[in-house]
Amino acid sequence: MEELKVEKAIQDIYPDDIAWCYGCGRLNDDGHHLRTGWHGDKTITIYTPESKYMGIPGFIYGGLIASLIDCHGTGSAALALHRKNGHEIGDGAEPPRFVTANLHVDFLKPTPQDVPLKAIGTVEEIHPKKWKVETEVYAQDTLCARGTVVLVVMPSTFLNKNVNKNE
Repeated sequence: MEELKVEKAIQDIYPDDIAWCYGCGRLNDDGHHLRTGWHGDKTITIYTPESKYMGIPGFIYGGLIASLIDCHGTGSAALALHRKNGHEIGDGAEPPRFVTANLHVDFLKPTPQDVPLKAIGTVEEIHPKKWKVETEVYAQDTLCARGTVVLVVMPSTFLNKNVNKNE
């Protein structure tokens, strides 16, 4: 597997009030801090799970893979809509934020521990407020999982600026 790094991630520019997701929130001290960026016309997230996410010795548990696909999907949809709106990461524009409407994961092979996982996404707009992301998760060169996430633009009712996130 070629060594990749996500230089510019959409999660890096989420406003502070929506940057708390356990999977991809940069402000969640306990979270995974997943970061999603462009890789050509596809999206990419690179993540090496800690050993505590073991399912059985030597392998990652499926819930972490589902979380990776889920957060990769939300970040991918945000990247695509941000670009469709004429923006790129770092131009100062606030990106859109998505939430998951449906998540489907097919586990194809056991996912080994202690190797970087690479999620590669293909984004499709299916409605102005609804997007679909097809994701493949690789461990080295082995395709371990495939998932589909249907996402919707986050409703404004999700924002509660009075919540203390440090409690």
